[in-house]
Amino acid sequence: MNSSLKRLLISSCVIAAVALLLILNAPTEPQHSAQATTLKAAGAKQWYRGNLHTHSLWSDGDDYLEMIALWYREHDYDFLGFTDHNILATSTDRWVDIAKKKTGQAALEKLKAAFPGDWVESREVEGRTEVRLKTFQEVSDKLAIPGRFLLIQGEEITDSFQRLSIHMNATNLKSLIPPLHGESVTETMQNNVNAVVAQRERTGQPMFIHLNHPNFGYGITAEDLAPVRGERFFEVYNGHPGVNNSGNAEHASTERLWDIVLTKRLAELGLPVMYGVGTDDGHNYHNIPSRASEPGRGWVMVLADELQPAALIAAMERGDFYASSGVTLESVTSSSDRIDIKVVENEGVDYRIEFIGTLAGYDAESSPILDKNGKEIRATRRYSDDIGKVLKTVDGRTASYEFRGSEIYVRARVTSTRKHPNPSEIDDFEQAWIQPVVGKAAK
Repeated sequence: MNSSLKRLLISSCVIAAVALLLILNAPTEPQHSAQATTLKAAGAKQWYRGNLHTHSLWSDGDDYLEMIALWYREHDYDFLGFTDHNILATSTDRWVDIAKKKTGQAALEKLKAAFPGDWVESREVEGRTEVRLKTFQEVSDKLAIPGRFLLIQGEEITDSFQRLSIHMNATNLKSLIPPLHGESVTETMQNNVNAVVAQRERTGQPMFIHLNHPNFGYGITAEDLAPVRGERFFEVYNGHPGVNNSGNAEHASTERLWDIVLTKRLAELGLPVMYGVGTDDGHNYHNIPSRASEPGRGWVMVLADELQPAALIAAMERGDFYASSGVTLESVTSSSDRIDIKVVENEGVDYRIEFIGTLAGYDAESSPILDKNGKEIRATRRYSDDIGKVLKTVDGRTASYEFRGSEIYVRARVTSTRKHPNPSEIDDFEQAWIQPVVGKAAK
């Protein structure tokens, strides 16, 4: 695609997206309401567990769509989004040479064993075996179970700016969105967000975009992310071992990024809250567990009234979900007065619940991070500890936080004493991340 066409596409996306962006970015009362909102399974509303970041042989994963879907279905997931890089699994004529795949023959034998008969289509081309990849619709028709297991079509829009990786997942897409690029990291994100918003507006199909693994290659800083309009979600936890969730001496962790972004958006930019998502980012589905990028590490728990894309997306856009790497919540109740959290008890496991936020009057000063030669490193700047401070800590499976009126936002993190059985980072403990509640001190 030439640059003129790209610019034309970007412009049309921006124009088409304006009306919806106004809606998406308007502050909403449910974020901070006098009437308590309780997230708890009751009546039609149920918790649904799902992963929204998954790769297959359609891009750089090492297994077939149907085998991946079967794994998640058999491991008590309710929904799964397929998000291969810059492609939708819609072509009916896509073949792979199994000799060119690291797990080619072994994966093929597993596929044949799981789906006997005439399901697997193969052919010989110049002495090499090729297998036709099933489409998303074929796999959904085969493995989805109404009300019990849902498959969702998505795409990882894989973009970059000056070798900095900028990956964004679009969930429930109707048609492919090519990476649209930009003149900065922020503009690149904005252009891709605009394209998803425009497709949603044009088609009427519910869909949303979220930023993937901001610390992958340390490509995205809090300063890059905070001003992006229409972007309401990012991965606070990603199960890939190479995405640096914890950051390092020069780069903030994803949780630290979250707090800086929340503070900037709510107190300085007048933009809506950003929610934290947990995902697998699975690529490798053989020899589990190992240190490869495997399934079962991170997910979202969504409280919705039915297992359908529209209901799940609407719930997530309301903030009716939490991210998890192993901790399960029974309920979360939030209002303008307090937050109450109750964790599902597991025998022999203890929990620490931390309420984290930024108060009005915080120290807004920041300083660049320099290398040994005094040159500024591209990293989230150093900010005062006033931003994203721990406001209260409770040991136990229930905890409450009472607002004082000076909070810009408060979020919560639950950490278990049980180590993750197959962690993203060695010695990770199972955790859960509760979405921010906007305080009265927000702009």
